[in-house]
Amino acid sequence: MNKFDFGEDYTLENDRVLLRPLLETDLEHLLPFAINETTLWQYSLTSAAGEEGMKNYIAKALLARANKDSYPFIVFDKATNEYAGSSRFYDYQSIHNTTQLGYTWYGKAFQGTGLNRNSKLLLLNFAFDKMDVQRVEFRADNNNGRSIAAMKGIGCTVEGILRSNCADAQGGRRDSIILSILREEWFAGKSLSLRQSCK
Repeated sequence: MNKFDFGEDYTLENDRVLLRPLLETDLEHLLPFAINETTLWQYSLTSAAGEEGMKNYIAKALLARANKDSYPFIVFDKATNEYAGSSRFYDYQSIHNTTQLGYTWYGKAFQGTGLNRNSKLLLLNFAFDKMDVQRVEFRADNNNGRSIAAMKGIGCTVEGILRSNCADAQGGRRDSIILSILREEWFAGKSLSLRQSCK
């Protein structure tokens, strides 16, 4: 039986990272990225650049949680004692036991430090253990090589490319690559290298 509740505040953590539900008051923690690192959302469908951009980003994320579509987290790096970015589950479909994992971004100082791998391990454990889903899907701009490499690195399988399937934040069109991890793959050891790298 599904034990996941959108109304409950879940905190996920290990020795390196803590993820807790995103709040409206987290604007103060994320605003410096929106002002100083506006290219973080170059490949995103929704930009959080600028103060208004980040306010809208948080408001939409919280509305999606209220509508039981998304569950957004803020990411805290224990190694530096700083807030680092955000990630979320979205397009949650209880009838099909599936969800997507995305809207993930980190400040430049946190990229390539192992923070993302630790976050993904916690989120995927939560998805398959607590949410009890059968499939976790990932999507990215097909031009975003860094993101695609990271997803492949945690055990995702490429399923294909949706050509010109949506508008990007710059007003153009993008091709989206689809990747996924299935429940049986996760528990059959697909996460072994990820777990080992997060020790």
